[in-house]
Amino acid sequence: MATTRKKKVAGAKRPEVRLPPLEAYEGGLEPDGDYDGLELAGLDLTGQSGEGARFLDCALRDCGLDEARLTGARFLDSVLTGVRGVGTVLAGAQLRDVEVVDARLGGAQLHGAVLERVVVRGGKSDYLNLRASKLKDVVFEGCVLSEPDFGGAVLERVEFVDCVLTGVDFSGARLKDVDLRGVQRLEIARGVESLAGAVISASQLFDLAPVLAAQLGLRVEG
Repeated sequence: MATTRKKKVAGAKRPEVRLPPLEAYEGGLEPDGDYDGLELAGLDLTGQSGEGARFLDCALRDCGLDEARLTGARFLDSVLTGVRGVGTVLAGAQLRDVEVVDARLGGAQLHGAVLERVVVRGGKSDYLNLRASKLKDVVFEGCVLSEPDFGGAVLERVEFVDCVLTGVDFSGARLKDVDLRGVQRLEIARGVESLAGAVISASQLFDLAPVLAAQLGLRVEG
């Protein structure tokens, strides 16, 4: 009798960030600025403009980013710890080999962004806009994502570990090797039809049954 082999889920490749000795930086953001080997600690960058800036081998610690404009910025081999911001604009930004730790963000705009080998650990993000973004080798770990928008995004080798994921929108997204089994609370508001390419647990399937039934036009009675 033929046996069915279980297809393994390809795991995300995590970043290995090794920062060199850093130089303290106490200035502000500048468009197309070049920040190399710097530590930005405790800075209030509210409303500042850093469009097209490049951060290489940098650490941003406990910085305020309310309505900071970082469109098209690049964060490479860097660590962002304890950053906080409402309405931070990171549209079209690139994050590669980056660790984001204990961030608290509200309405952050990352539509069209590219994230590769990124770990988001801890913290809370409300209304995170990742529409039409590209995520490859990304891990969300121990964080709370409330109403994130992945509409039209491409996700490959993305893991959610010990997360809370509520009100998520996957409309038009393309998923490959996306592991949702580690989500403690999973609520999909839109885009359940785009879940092909994701892996869920048996208990999550039971929880999602009403949404799946509604998508298929099934009536469940009695």
